[in-house]
Formats: sequence, structure tokens, C-alpha cells
Amino acid sequence: MAHDALSSHSSADPFTPPADSTLWRENFLLGAATASYQIEGAVNEDGRLPSIWDTFCATPGKVLAGDSGEVACDHYHRWEADVDMLAGLGLEGYRLSIAWPRVMHLDGTPNRKGLDFYKRLLTRLKEKGITTFVTLYHWDLPQHLEDRGGWLNRETAYRFADYADLMSRELAGNVDAWATLNEPWCSAYLGYGNGHHAPGLVNARFATQAMHHLLLAHGLAVPVLSANDPASQKGIVANIGRGTPNSDSADDRRAAHLFEVQHNAWILDPLLKGTYPQALFELWPGTEPLILDGDMQTISAPLDFLGINYYFRTNVASDGAHGFKDVPLQGVERTQMGWEVYPDGLCDLLISFRREYANLPPVYITENGMASDDKVIDGRVDDTQRISFLKRHLAAVDEAIKAGVDIRGYFLWSLMDNFEWAFGYERRFGIVHVDYATQKRTIKRSAELVSRFLKERKERNLRI
Repeated sequence: MAHDALSSHSSADPFTPPADSTLWRENFLLGAATASYQIEGAVNEDGRLPSIWDTFCATPGKVLAGDSGEVACDHYHRWEADVDMLAGLGLEGYRLSIAWPRVMHLDGTPNRKGLDFYKRLLTRLKEKGITTFVTLYHWDLPQHLEDRGGWLNRETAYRFADYADLMSRELAGNVDAWATLNEPWCSAYLGYGNGHHAPGLVNARFATQAMHHLLLAHGLAVPVLSANDPASQKGIVANIGRGTPNSDSADDRRAAHLFEVQHNAWILDPLLKGTYPQALFELWPGTEPLILDGDMQTISAPLDFLGINYYFRTNVASDGAHGFKDVPLQGVERTQMGWEVYPDGLCDLLISFRREYANLPPVYITENGMASDDKVIDGRVDDTQRISFLKRHLAAVDEAIKAGVDIRGYFLWSLMDNFEWAFGYERRFGIVHVDYATQKRTIKRSAELVSRFLKERKERNLRI
């Protein structure tokens, strides 16, 4: 089923799902997400150590306009007002990440000032009745660990387990769900494979070894989190990509398959099957990582949930060798990032994962959203394309649920405009506009409509 048109609600309310949507159910969590380096700022305060993104941003030519997360949304100082804003919108869940460089000193001992920030933040969220999803690693590796090899060094996985131990002991009771890693594909491939993200290395062999150590870190952390905070859920967040063939030729179909192996199976197979997909090493011959006895059993520890981040699809053709190449389609809707709007890809992938993985855990859509060039006009931001985008992707989620996929919730990316990594501050993903010069927050029309739906759903479920 295509999701290219808005459903039959009036133009005054172009967001509310149809009456038969599963999204009306009371136990479907609807929230918003952020990440520490993208919003906090205060990179030199209260003992925070440098991260690989501080270093990357300081390297000329790496980030658009020379931007950095030095100030970002100044959330470190404005967190109370931001939590009030989140609660005021009626959002039921908040997915945030902890800055590893903020909570541990060089010698691995706790940084109490950094820990206290997250304790205050999480305590306030719980007081507001907001479900908390906490990601331990959203890409801001302490620079001193990168100096010793970063994710190419197996030792980093053990330091991550120490970090997970500290955080789960300190924050137990205030976290509903722990995610070990956010998008290890980006950390491994963009960070070590093609150099587009920190630390900026370019080597396919580095990418596969970094991925192995990232997943090992996840596997080592899961039992630690379970021991220290048994009431919480434990999971991981993977970004997924839909690849479609440019033609019906066998070569192009193979190219689309390899695209999805590289984007999806590279992460999901070790987690859910305990093996790496062999097709990955057909795509990148000679890049098999060093795997020690017991590693795959550690990596494939059972998960309470799987977080899924989805944004777009990629149309691909055979590159005439062992791989694929992008073939951008013409005349399709795209976002400010240049990404194609393709809600069916989310539904297709979710249903395919249910078929492929017999042990697929409950799923949360932990990121979904789009960038647009939003401007405040007469005190308002009318982000029409985002409203349409969210409605269609929520319809895709509803369709996947009706097809039997156990999806428990959906987090909008993002709560507010923020530092968009290598794209700096030009691309705006938020449902709340941020004026970076004044730090003024302006609720966008998309946020108003999401808020209205949540209020209507609450009232409807109270009547039942």
C-alpha cells in the first residue's frame, strides 16, 4: 500500500491517523529523541573531556561552515525549560543520550558534576511522567580513547562496559530502557570506512573491525545493565536502509540485496543470528574482522527491544564488479538533506525482518523524521512537508503492525533543531525551531498537531 497521499482528514488537521489505526491504542508510546553532542553545548564545563566530535569539528573542511557542538542548543543550561516544553507538548517518551566524556575522568573514575546533570534531568522527566529511553553511546567517544585506537582497539569495548556499569549503577530506577549504541553502522562505516564522520578514517577493513568491537561492547554491556538495573529494558538502536534495484536485471537485484546486507544484515545478523553475513565479505573481500572465541555469543545476547531508525531509500544498480552504485531517481519528493521520502521502505523492511529473524524482539522506531529549511514567520513555523512526512511514516508503521510486527512505539527525530553532525546547523530536523543566536524555541506546526493528537488519544482512551 502506498502512503503518498494524506488521508481524508480536513486540511485543518492533516496529521491525525484514521480511526482504525493501531496508533490510537493507549500503550503505543509516542515521543521525541535527541543526542547529547547535538544539543548540550557546554563542551568545556564541569570537567567534560574532549570527544572525537570536538576534534573532528576543529579540523578544517570536515563540518559545514566550520560549525561545532560547542554551544548547540545550550541544553546543558536550559534543560529545565526544555523538559517543561517536552511535557507541555504531551509527548509520552523522551529518548536522550549520555555524553561519555561528561561523566568519567581520564582515569575512569566518575565525574560527579556530569553525573549530577543527568540525574537531575532524568529525575525531572520521571516527575513529569515521561518514559525515558537512554542511549549510552551516540557517537561522542572520549578523544583519549580514540588516541589509543578508538573502536579499532578491542580494549575500547571493555572500557565501554565499565562506562555502562557506572551509568546503570548511578541512574538505576530513572531509566525505563537502555540502548547501548546508536547506529553502529554510522560509527563504523562513516567514522572508519569513508571518513565522513569522526574520527574520519577511510579503510573498509577498519570499518569491519570497528563494527565488531562496537557490537562486542554492546554484548559486554547487556549483562552489566541487567545486573545493575533489572527493571529496565535493554536494547540497541540500528539505522536501516531500503535498497531498491534500478531495473529488474539479475545484476541490479543482486546490487539491491548487497546494499541491504551492508546496511542491515551487517548489524542485525550478528545480533540476532550470531554470525556476520558472508555476502558482506563478497562486497568487501579480505575485510573479515578478528573475532575471538566467544565473541559472537556475547554479541548475540537476547534483547528486550530493537530500536530502528529509518529515513529514506536508495535506488541502486550494479557497479559492474562486486558491488552497487547509487542511481538517484528523478521527480521524487526529497527532503532538505536530499533524501527521498519513501514511507513504504519502512514498512517493507519491518515485515522482511519479521520473516528473516525468528527471534526479532519488540521494536521501537527510535528515529524517524526529516530536515527542512524552516523559518519563523510572524511567530510561527508552518512545516507542511514534515507534517505530511510524519503522517505517512506513521501510516507505514501502522501497516507493519497490522502485518504482525510487534512495534511498541515511535520517537520523532528530533525534539528540536540541533547540530546535524557534518552538516552543522544548516539542516533542521526539529519539531521545535531553535534560533541559535538567541536560543529561542518556537513550537512548529508539526509539534502542535502531534500534541493535539496525543491529547485527543488520551481523552478517547479515558472514555473507553
